[in-house]
Amino acid sequence: MARAIRPATVVCCALAALASLTGCAATPQSDAAATDRWQAPSAATPTPTPTPSPSMLVFGDSWTRGMAATDTAHAYPHLTGELLGWDVTALGEDGSGYLHPGELGGFYGTRVAELNPDLDPDVVIVQGSVNDRNELISALPRAARAVWRAVENTYPEADVIILGPAPSTLPLDERVEEIDAVLADLAAEAGLGYISPIAEEWLTEANIGEYIDASAAFHPSDAGHAYLAERLAADLAELDPLSPFAPVTE
Repeated sequence: MARAIRPATVVCCALAALASLTGCAATPQSDAAATDRWQAPSAATPTPTPTPSPSMLVFGDSWTRGMAATDTAHAYPHLTGELLGWDVTALGEDGSGYLHPGELGGFYGTRVAELNPDLDPDVVIVQGSVNDRNELISALPRAARAVWRAVENTYPEADVIILGPAPSTLPLDERVEEIDAVLADLAAEAGLGYISPIAEEWLTEANIGEYIDASAAFHPSDAGHAYLAERLAADLAELDPLSPFAPVTE
């Protein structure tokens, strides 16, 4: 079930204070004079409770880790968080995919089993992966379903969004295009949001040289990560219903 981010509500009680009578009267006082001795009740000023920022977990490969970026702060997950005002946790492993083991030996399936259940994100982005392009694509549906199911079981209140692979070189590798098509169909079957950088032409012949660093194994540069963050933030803002963008008003 998608989580609803509700604005913090402050309940304040009006506190009436009675001013003490000063002095003693030797002679009877008129009703008007007696009334003047009372102070009008004053309402306490409420102290606003800060609304917590929505949180996002981005799970993926070397693009999510920020390979070729100056540091993780310049990688697209954290830059997306800055644009949206969200807290972000990024978990990426170089070379990892649904079917391909990463630099540390992790497949997506083995890595999701290690997710911290206490993280409790509002949104989970599962990104990738071009690393599966040389694997048996017929095995992708089973692997992807298992990964997404594990994410949903670990974070049952989070919105899970699938971010497909983005081209690192052009012309587009047909195998990467096939991965994108398979994941898009699977996400639709599962009722999950799907963002396709390929279908939306995030990277084209006109801009790929500006955003992809060929000297860094064809990964996004700092400029590339900033661009990816802008595109991702814009797409997330259009997904409906996505609770962090649709606060529930009491």
